[in-house]
Amino acid sequence: MMWFYKKLLIYRLYIGAVLLAASVALAVIGDNWGWFSLTLTLGLIAVISHFLFGTLRLVQDAVQANDMEAANKYLNMIQFPKLLIKPVRQGYYLIKSNMAMTNKDFASAESFLKESIKSKNSITGQEYEGSSYLQLGMIAMQNGDMKEAKRNLRTALSKGLPDDDSMAAAFLQLSSIEIQARQLKQGRDYFKKAKMLKPKTKEIKDQIVQMEKYISRVR
Repeated sequence: MMWFYKKLLIYRLYIGAVLLAASVALAVIGDNWGWFSLTLTLGLIAVISHFLFGTLRLVQDAVQANDMEAANKYLNMIQFPKLLIKPVRQGYYLIKSNMAMTNKDFASAESFLKESIKSKNSITGQEYEGSSYLQLGMIAMQNGDMKEAKRNLRTALSKGLPDDDSMAAAFLQLSSIEIQARQLKQGRDYFKKAKMLKPKTKEIKDQIVQMEKYISRVR
């Protein structure tokens, strides 16, 4: 069943085109209006859903399976992202930004994140928006703009993040910014909040260990 669903999403546009062509042929023949209505309806649903929803579900599945080659292939099938409905469009740009971040293309990542925020919606808006601001904060840190980084990280926390690991990452970055600015009390407070979340990601756990060592030496 999953194999069929995957193929349906990949070839949905072509299936829709064939169904629409069949409906035209039936209309010309003009002796089976029942089949004409069915093929026309199914064809329109297939074509319209292709442009409104794209292959984002397949992209998300590939990312979760850590198959980035497949994720890129499915992303490239979405040729008109502006036509996607807002929840899908927001997720599309967020994944594009994640991939750009992985490739250290911070300029593209920032551009995609801003597009994701523009696509804010009432269904998934808060969660995606918080994640977008978290990444914008990290990009600002990479660019050395600590004021902008702090603003974006605080916004990420106020908008809401999807899990404790993301929240811990935001608190750790804020802790680092404050300690570098010699705001030691604020920096330690942020660090305590990050540690209390007990993140599970190895990278964040390692950052907590390193930050704890660093804070213990700061006076």
